Amino acid sequence: MTPTTPALSRPDFQLPRSHEAFARANRVIPGGVNSPARAFGAVGGEPPFIERAEGAYLHDIDGHTYIDYIGSWGPMILGHANPRVNAAIAKALALGTSFGAPTVREAQIAEVVAEAVPSVEKVRFVSSGTEAAMSAVRVARGVTGRSKIVKMSGHYHGHIDALLVQAGSAATTLGTPNSPGVTEGATQDTLLCPFNDTKAVAAILDRFPGQVAAVLLEPIAGNMGLVPPNPGYLADLRELTEKHGTLLVFDEVMTGFRVAYGGAQSLYGITPDLTAMGKVIGGGLPAAAYGASAAIMDRVSPAGPIFQAGTLSGNPLATAAGLETLMILRDESPYDRLETLSARLAEGLDRAATDAGIPHVVQRVGSMLTLFFHDGPVRNYDDARRSDTRLFGRFFWEMLARGVYLPCSQFEAAFVSSAHTEDDIDRTIEAARESLRVCRD
Repeated sequence: MTPTTPALSRPDFQLPRSHEAFARANRVIPGGVNSPARAFGAVGGEPPFIERAEGAYLHDIDGHTYIDYIGSWGPMILGHANPRVNAAIAKALALGTSFGAPTVREAQIAEVVAEAVPSVEKVRFVSSGTEAAMSAVRVARGVTGRSKIVKMSGHYHGHIDALLVQAGSAATTLGTPNSPGVTEGATQDTLLCPFNDTKAVAAILDRFPGQVAAVLLEPIAGNMGLVPPNPGYLADLRELTEKHGTLLVFDEVMTGFRVAYGGAQSLYGITPDLTAMGKVIGGGLPAAAYGASAAIMDRVSPAGPIFQAGTLSGNPLATAAGLETLMILRDESPYDRLETLSARLAEGLDRAATDAGIPHVVQRVGSMLTLFFHDGPVRNYDDARRSDTRLFGRFFWEMLARGVYLPCSQFEAAFVSSAHTEDDIDRTIEAARESLRVCRD
């Protein structure tokens, strides 16, 4: 069955087996998916079901192969099924999948993270980015004795009740930035500011003196499309938070070990008080973490009174995958190659859209990028929402039909991996050129 919208220029692109699988999934899973971003709600139609992945490629159950720019929404910086990572997982698997007791590898990966990330002296592992952000907020409140949190509109920190207010990612895609089930009480201490607006943060901190525990943000926004910080913005936040005794919390679930080995904080030279990490840190398995100075982290139980726990935290398979991934990134440092490939892709997409006469902007930091169908720079959530999402939906399907798997929402970043080749990039640019011509006509 061909996806219902929009019309494709490739009549041979059919997804009959995926259609059957999606119908089956819908009978037992809400919306047929286990995360809303997978549902193709922003682009119409039904998703292909993936059977396997290797390197830079996804293979669906209908026999199609795609150049993948999702990378499991960020973790697969080395590409899929990296042989060294797979071998590390297999070795750990032979010894058992979960112990509920300490392992040496937990300390090993914690040492690697603390060495790499400027803000981290001690780190606690959890199982998801949502847990990492939730725990970081709890620690910020526990350390400061304050209740209010400043977050940026369009920034997504997981499906935490208190932070699911004007959130990006799938919340924006589905048009439900405030979810039913989130009570007024849960969000009454969440204060919103536009991203890249220093004056707005300063005004809130002045309005609520001694009440704001943390200013929380993605240092590089990735959940409303790729939106970098304005020059000086992060430094201004660092100065403001220090002035007001407020903790600065970076959500580097997406950017950590992705835009640079030490994350966005090392890229921009700004050290937050607390950092949430995920995605790359787990090497493709469910793992995340939060970390800070020893003084802050020693307030976390059992060392201190701030409670946080998790049955599968530090899971041996996840720490094996994460540790091997981080060691490859540390020892082989693919970041120059990622920069070259990503710049080539961004420049090619920009040329293709310009030649097609389509208003657009390509925004990129490192190996994260977004082609916005917007007629100027995107600096905040309001800018992003003015993008032409209908045009993006058509472009997405045209690219998928030509073997290129992009994020299925205008409000998500694309990711380049070290497994991509120059040929992959050039094929993607040519597919974009053809797709944009069809979209224009």
